[in-house]
Amino acid sequence: MSTNTIRKAKKLVETGGVVKIEDDLFQIKSSSDPNTSYFVTSDTCECLGFKNFYKFHHGKGLKANCSHLEAIRIFKKENRS
Repeated sequence: MSTNTIRKAKKLVETGGVVKIEDDLFQIKSSSDPNTSYFVTSDTCECLGFKNFYKFHHGKGLKANCSHLEAIRIFKKENRS
C-alpha cells in the first residue's frame, strides 16, 4: 500500500472524516472533495479508486484498497473499547 494512501487515511481519521453508522458501515468524507462522502464497509467502498483498483493493478495479486478502507482500519484501532 502506498504511503500516500496511508497519509490520506490518517488525515481523514484525524479531521473527523470517519463516522460509524453501524457495526460494519461507515460514512467517510472524500479526501479531495469536501462535499462528497462514501459509504464504506470493511471490504468495499463506493469511491472510484476502489472501483478502478483492479483495472490499475491487474494481475498483481493485490486485494482492492483505498484510503477510505484504510481509514476504517485506523479508526477501529484507535476506538477499541
